[in-house]
Amino acid sequence: MRVYVPTTLPGLAAAYKAGELGPGPLDAFAVTPALREWYVSDDIEELEYAALIRSAQVSLRLLATDPQAPRRRVVVALDVPDAEAVADPDRGLDSSLLGAVSIARVVPFAKVAAVHVDAADAEADVSAAAAALGAADLGDDDAQFTVDGAEDHDLLWYATQEVPGLVG
Repeated sequence: MRVYVPTTLPGLAAAYKAGELGPGPLDAFAVTPALREWYVSDDIEELEYAALIRSAQVSLRLLATDPQAPRRRVVVALDVPDAEAVADPDRGLDSSLLGAVSIARVVPFAKVAAVHVDAADAEADVSAAAAALGAADLGDDDAQFTVDGAEDHDLLWYATQEVPGLVG
């Protein structure tokens, strides 16, 4: 199963250096039955993109808690056996957590299929979105508009051999 793990550039650097993503449990997003039902789609690429975007939203939250991290969302795509990506049925009731899964163990970096990262030109919008998250969570429509602005930027795809250039 392809899963999408939210992180930051410092988190990616640490995982690359350690040769693994962890410690477990890892929070991630994947194409779960709840996500399929919500999006009412049979197109696996569309569903995987939805899981990727949900993971990018969590990456933004990680950035909001780490002011030293570069203002670029990071999502690590990796493949794990289906049985290892466990969805909590109670979490599925929260629409913001559709597709959320947990991976109990450390995952070797060798399982990483690709990394998705914002381009440098997204940094200003991502920075503003991270700063506005608290107000958006409290219902501020202007802040939510700012948060949504980060999603106007597509994450770029990087092969695993390109990771040293991203974190170096």
